[in-house]
Amino acid sequence: MSVGGGAGGAPSAIDAKKLRIYGLVGSVVGIYLAAILNSALNTTLFSFVGAVASIFAVVMGANAVRRVCGYGIGTGVPSIGMLALGMGIIATMFGLSVAEAMGFGLLGPIIALVYAMVFGYIIGVIANKVIKFNIPVMEEGNADLSAAGTMAILGWSFAISGSLSYDAIVTNVLMTGYIAIIFIAGGLAILHPFNACLGPDEKQDRTLVNGIMIGGLAMVATGIAAISTQGLASGLLLTVIGFIVWYYFFMWYYRLTKRDASAVVGTGLLPPSAQ
Repeated sequence: MSVGGGAGGAPSAIDAKKLRIYGLVGSVVGIYLAAILNSALNTTLFSFVGAVASIFAVVMGANAVRRVCGYGIGTGVPSIGMLALGMGIIATMFGLSVAEAMGFGLLGPIIALVYAMVFGYIIGVIANKVIKFNIPVMEEGNADLSAAGTMAILGWSFAISGSLSYDAIVTNVLMTGYIAIIFIAGGLAILHPFNACLGPDEKQDRTLVNGIMIGGLAMVATGIAAISTQGLASGLLLTVIGFIVWYYFFMWYYRLTKRDASAVVGTGLLPPSAQ
């Protein structure tokens, strides 16, 4: 099984359609599972499950960045990552607001996801047909990115607020400013993996493991924020699990980096500079 290269259309170990299914199903099921467990047991301890669900979305988003930017727009990697989270914030708040207005609050994630994919696809059409990027996977990639950004934003927002309520997320995530932490950490988790690994030796597995690693750091950040909104127990649990995820996948990423490097050598101390 090939681990794949970095150029557009390069073979990959995991097909984009499979990653899309894993990302969407994993994030949606995880967010709903977290909400059901918290509600059924009258606790916020299971809010960490929402953050874990976000990592499924991150992997899908990181692979979408890899596919779109593999066509040569390396300098556009940060931009497309920020675009994903920008679309995600809009779709998340739209979905939760419309669901509550309809009286079906639990439909919020589904409405947000559908809106995000349509919104992302339209942005992709504009990029290809109007701006003339002419990238074959731009429409599909932007739909994936918008969906990934939405589910990542929603999962981490749930992790901080402990609720899918529009009012709770506005109060605990937007008004506190924690949305900025989610935006930056989430953007990095989606955009940075390809930026860190791009080049002729880019491999899909190394890129996606990097995304999970940064997703673990995002869990740590949201855990620290959750201490002030949900209390020490829930926030600390999320922080510890995030640290474990980060450490495990950091070591995995390090092994893959050594695997793909042309050489790993010790340079010793730098020679003294001439005076």
